[in-house]
Amino acid sequence: MSSDYLNREQDQQLRRWETWNRNYFIFAFFTLIVVLVFSSQLGLSSGESWGPLGIIIAALVAPIVVLQMRLRCPVCGHRIGWQAKLLAPDQCRHCKVFLRSKE
Repeated sequence: MSSDYLNREQDQQLRRWETWNRNYFIFAFFTLIVVLVFSSQLGLSSGESWGPLGIIIAALVAPIVVLQMRLRCPVCGHRIGWQAKLLAPDQCRHCKVFLRSKE
């Protein structure tokens, strides 16, 4: 399947993933900044213990990992995983299909 492109439905599926991934990243980024800046005022951290703050950070980062690992090539089903950052890569490493619609 080298040099094939996605059909419209597969392209829309990939764009939905990109939208979810980007929107969650923006949400997590700003939430993390607010939590870190105001952590001592909110009582989440002290000089000795960062326990509650660590749980909040882990809860914000875990969905990012899950979203990354859920991405699969719409054609071959191979997990793309960390090959993608905020957006899907240009091409699947496994089946070499371009991860864009030709239209």
